[in-house]
Amino acid sequence: MHELGLTRGIVAACAERAQGRAVRVVRLKIGSFAGVELQALRFCFELCAEGTLVEGAELAIEEIAGCGECGECGARVSLDSPIAICPCERRARLKVVSGDELMLESMEVDDV
Repeated sequence: MHELGLTRGIVAACAERAQGRAVRVVRLKIGSFAGVELQALRFCFELCAEGTLVEGAELAIEEIAGCGECGECGARVSLDSPIAICPCERRARLKVVSGDELMLESMEVDDV
């Protein structure tokens, strides 16, 4: 379960940046191809946050859908898989342009 390791890193990064203030909201962007099980991440977040400045914080996750771009025709196509072929006549492989994100977007902390 790599979600536990990811969550430990997220909580540690938030606690470090909070500079002694309680964290209220943690916002993540996670792409559909990032290989993260969101329910497991939420569960791990509560466990890892216990006893830290992040305890009790809301975890807000924005899920990013997969999208690919054809290098031949320039079409942008919604993707269900990171490996896909453009439906155009050239049948070129699509380059993933969204859906592989895993980012700590922002956080809110208490005022001093």
